Amino acid sequence: MKELKVLGEGANFTAVSAGRFDSLRDYMLPLGDGVVINGKVFTGEALKSTGMEMSLQTFAPGEGSVFLHAHKHHEELYIIIRGEGEFRVDDKLVSVAEGSLVRVAPAGKRALRNTGNADMVVMCIQYKADSFGSEDTPMADGVIYDDEVFPESLTR
Repeated sequence: MKELKVLGEGANFTAVSAGRFDSLRDYMLPLGDGVVINGKVFTGEALKSTGMEMSLQTFAPGEGSVFLHAHKHHEELYIIIRGEGEFRVDDKLVSVAEGSLVRVAPAGKRALRNTGNADMVVMCIQYKADSFGSEDTPMADGVIYDDEVFPESLTR
């Protein structure tokens, strides 16, 4: 089974690689009771993430979600990186393609399928719903430094 490769770590970061999107099919996600999702990898643990989970998944032409699901507390943001398909949320069907973004509230029953002729690659970011307030906007939370952006003294 393929695993994420750690590219670097420090006190304030972790960098990993899932490899080329063409090789996502090499990942296997065991769900228990003999159920395995091929072509999907979760990244949160490897990244040491504390505020979200993220997965990458590929669907071959005609392939789709193996079950309809919802969440108790987590919202999800689906980003279609490559390909085209249909996204189901509750009783609605939305056509999606490269560049499409779909946010689904926790209670939304969701599934996705590839309707194209090539692999579809999807990134899904999962985070706690209603966790952002006005103090969390990028402008309110960001800190800008006067430091040189890429000095010669940086280490690898």
